[in-house]
Amino acid sequence: QVQLVESGGGLVQAGGSLRLSCAASGRTISSYAMGWFRQAPGKEREFVAAITASGARTYYTESVKGRFTISRDNDKNTVYLQMNSLKPEDTAVYYCAADSSSSGSNSYSMYDYWGQGTQVTVSS
Repeated sequence: QVQLVESGGGLVQAGGSLRLSCAASGRTISSYAMGWFRQAPGKEREFVAAITASGARTYYTESVKGRFTISRDNDKNTVYLQMNSLKPEDTAVYYCAADSSSSGSNSYSMYDYWGQGTQVTVSS
């Protein structure tokens, strides 16, 4: 079992930055691809970013390309999402997820473990 705990969310003005962290426990995530998803009120959970187990490749949804950066530190068993130039439409609960394949995916169904989420609110 892998337990995931997100942190770093909060309230920020448009144009500001936040860095989300996802700390894993229970087992090492070095062989897991990791992803970030988000869910805004009244909307379905959507893919934001993913990173392969090695960290060599990253993937982003179009709306965050150039603004968000996913990274990982396998020694710390932690994944990060650096979010810059935040917009009000980025407001959502952000979830970290672990995929037991190493390749990464933008599909919700591919992920085996999920955190409880952290709220990000961007004011205009």
